[in-house]
Amino acid sequence: MPSSLHGHFWTLWPRLRGVLRPAPPPPSRHWRTQLWDPRIGELTLSGRLHESGGRELLLLVHGLGGSHRSPYMVAAARAAAARGLACLRLDLRGADRRGGDYYHAGLTDDLRAALGAEELARFERVYLLGYSLGGHVCLRYLAEPDVDPRVVAAATVCAPLDLRAGALAIDQPARRPYRAHVLRGLKAIYAEVARRREVPLALREARRITTLREWDERIVAPRFGFAGAEDYWRSQSAAPLLHRVRVPTAMIVTAADPMVPLCTLEPHLRRGLAVRPCVLPLGGHVGFPAGVDLGLGTSGSVEAQLLAWLAGGGRDPS
Repeated sequence: MPSSLHGHFWTLWPRLRGVLRPAPPPPSRHWRTQLWDPRIGELTLSGRLHESGGRELLLLVHGLGGSHRSPYMVAAARAAAARGLACLRLDLRGADRRGGDYYHAGLTDDLRAALGAEELARFERVYLLGYSLGGHVCLRYLAEPDVDPRVVAAATVCAPLDLRAGALAIDQPARRPYRAHVLRGLKAIYAEVARRREVPLALREARRITTLREWDERIVAPRFGFAGAEDYWRSQSAAPLLHRVRVPTAMIVTAADPMVPLCTLEPHLRRGLAVRPCVLPLGGHVGFPAGVDLGLGTSGSVEAQLLAWLAGGGRDPS
């Protein structure tokens, strides 16, 4: 199959399969914690927490417009349960559609608040796994000086690195269906916020936005104090900060990803000594054929391979 068609297929088929034959998530309960935002005040973060008797926790972070219900989040939670790990499927602010606020790609406060929650204090080892934009948030967090010392390993799947290059790529006409899908989720989050408090742009105007550039310019930038989309992209991109990451981190990239093109990632893949890029010839955007080898010295499904590597502290099996 030509690589472009292959990438589209493995981006779309897992989503379709998740609708037609959704896999049940492992038993979990509603989880929440509070955080303080200097502009909004007190906010509530939520998610779904799968308990275990151990002291290890997998913290999952979803992609742009996603949530704890996204099929890839459920698949990772199922793999964690099979391994006996506790797992928190975190909703970034607003992703639960409860209207508290909305997030951006460099907003690490939510991760920090989740890890600092009293309810998670009992865990001694924490593994981060972020998908797409959630992977970018994880990388930004790992590059900061106050990383929770319990975080011993991390992985990202199809994460953008250069926000400007990524936004311009998805704004290309050929990627319109993917852009529309992402914007649909973002607009749903924004609509809930608009029903509860003042927002930067009237909801009817926000619903007319058709590009990521315009969304970042008119929605993200004014809410978070950026001068505009360019300022947001420049100041929040993880790419220039990868050399600061000290936690062993696997960065899974697919050559045919139609949403985060490889050309936007290649200049930055070797910037971090602790960041291990794994460029796969097979797969789409957070979707992979059965049996794909991540090159981490582990086996099983993609999720099982990642969890085995994470649980090993980011080291290949000897």
